[in-house]
Formats: sequence, structure tokens, C-alpha cells
Amino acid sequence: MAKDFYQVLGVPDTAAPDEVKKAYRRLAKQYHPDANPKNPQAAERFKEISEAHAVLSDAEKRKQYDQMRRLGAFDGGGGFRRSGGPGGTGARPGGGAGGGAGFEGFEFSDSGGFGLGDIFSSIFGRNVGRREEPVAETIETVVEIPFRVAALGGKVPVRLPLNETCRQCAGSGAAPGAKINSCPECNGRGSVTFGQGGFAVSRPCPQCRGRGKVPTAPCPACGGAGEVRTEKEVLITVPVGTESGTKVRLRGQGQPARPGEPPGDIVVTFQVQADRFFHRDGLDVHCEVPINLAQAILGTRLRVRTLDGKKVVLRIPAGTQPGRKFRIKGLGIEKGDRKGDQLVQVQVQIPEALSPEQETLLKEFAEKGGMAY
Repeated sequence: MAKDFYQVLGVPDTAAPDEVKKAYRRLAKQYHPDANPKNPQAAERFKEISEAHAVLSDAEKRKQYDQMRRLGAFDGGGGFRRSGGPGGTGARPGGGAGGGAGFEGFEFSDSGGFGLGDIFSSIFGRNVGRREEPVAETIETVVEIPFRVAALGGKVPVRLPLNETCRQCAGSGAAPGAKINSCPECNGRGSVTFGQGGFAVSRPCPQCRGRGKVPTAPCPACGGAGEVRTEKEVLITVPVGTESGTKVRLRGQGQPARPGEPPGDIVVTFQVQADRFFHRDGLDVHCEVPINLAQAILGTRLRVRTLDGKKVVLRIPAGTQPGRKFRIKGLGIEKGDRKGDQLVQVQVQIPEALSPEQETLLKEFAEKGGMAY
């Protein structure tokens, strides 16, 4: 029987998207087939967790799913429920409903009209009761990048954990000399169904992992999975002016649905690291430079570092006050046909201790300027 997806993930139906994601990651790590190679129940549990997350992490699918729950689509045991009594088709418009909180006004066949199959197809993205083809997995990862790389663009290497076809068994999952038989769990179909009454949803068989066949002896290298865990290094291009949260999709470099099939995509979310000298405000970059008291009073010239690692000369006029900002045009972040500026804020450093000679001179300066001290 299909289980309530909120129960599968162990979250309330009011859970925020971040709570759903956190619960999924925790459970997926615990029940992933790679972490439980000899436990078919864990593989089954992992499929349930993945399916629940696929629906509850999608705002539109979750909305439709919640509507089904409110209409009484699930019985007390987590299975699907329909009105009209055992074996019935439920109430139709104008007809008498057969007691309980069923789907009044809905038809439960797929022969035209708005049927429950349409609802399930909308939510699960597949045809109800039919065998579905596995979809290549999209891998999502977060990559930290230096501030200057984010601002100017560049390339960063990223190592990603992937499954690849086992070389020893060529993806069959069989030990050398072992026979390959039809899977007893799915009778060679490669998929199993869950549901109740006239409603069924297919998913890959957890015992044969969708292959429809199982070996008499598993491959010692991959434990019968046909895949081994490995790492892949990918060189990712960082667009100019990248901000934290920016995503890029690398097509065809992700995880295949089955060994030997085309791989899915990799979705990379960039997280920009803080810089010790620069910080960003839109397309402008800000920095602070220290000057001493004499430079602030008399004026000076400073060599200031820019984003590209070069230095420009900045004139500090006499009488500059602490915290004053100077704008250097065109040395900010470029995006399209726009380019920001670099803003330099001066911080006047006050000496903590003076020599006797310096103290005497400073007192004379204060007296001549009529300043009390």
C-alpha cells in the first residue's frame, strides 16, 4: 500500500521546504543502497523516501497532493481510499455518495473526464499503473568559490561522488561464472507496483534495481549492484559577477539511471566566500585603507589594490576626515553592458603612544591652533 509521504519523511504536513529537505537528506543517507548493499528492505525504504521527497519538494505537486489528502485519498493505514463501498467506483455528480470522506464527484477510471489517474499522473509525472522508465539522476551540489573568482569569472575544479558501471562485471552485477535469472520479486518486469484497488503506481524493483534479472552469485567488486562508487572531477565555469545562490547546470555529466545509459545533469549552486579586503554591494566593490594622522592632515598618494590584482594611485587631499570614501570609476564588477565602481574608505590611524619629542611637537601644534587638550 502507498504510504503517506509526510509519514515516510517523518515530518508534519505543515513542514517548511527546508524541513522537508533536511529530513530527506538524513533518511537518504541512512537508507541509501550503497550504505546497505545486502539489505533489500533498505533499498525499498530508500525508494519510498526518494518518491516522497520528489513530491513534497515541488510546490505544485505538493499542493495537488495535499488536496488529495484533504479529500480522503488515504486510509488510516496509509493506503489509497475511495468512496462508494468495496469495489465501487465512488460517487459521481448527481449520484449518491457511498458514505465516508471519499472522492465525491470524481470518476476513478482513466476513460475520459477528470479521473484520479489524472491526479496521480500530474503529481508523480508518469502514467498510473504502467511501468515507468527510470530517469537519469540530477546531482545537486554546493560549491564555494573565492570572491575574486566570483567577481571576475573563471574556472574551479569540483570533485563529485558518482556511481559508475562496475568494470569487473560490466554492470551485470554477477560474479564470474554465475548465472543470471529472472528476478523473483518482480518476475522479470524490472518494476513493482504499490497501491490499492484500481490504483497502482510503478517504480523500479528494489531487488534487481530495475534490471529484471538477478545473478545466482553477486559480483564481489560491486556486491551485485552493477555499479561502484567513485569520484569525478569536473571543471566548472564561473560566470562573471556570480553571486551566492547562482546556479549552473552541466548537462550530461551527472548520474545515469542505469549502468550504460546516458547520464543526467549536475546542478551547481555557488556560495561566494568572504574576502579579507573587498566586499560587494551590487556591482560596486568596497574596501578600506589605513592612513596615518599626518597623511590625513597634509594629504598623500596611496597605491590601492584592485579586483584584478593590479594597483592604482589614489590621491588623498589635505584635511581628509576619517571614514571619507573615494570612488574609482569602472573598477567594480562587470555584468553585461554595466560596470560598477570601486569605493575606497580611508581609516585614519591614531598612534597609541608618542615619543617625548612627538608629544612636544603635537602640543605646540595644538596650542598654535587654539585647540584644548
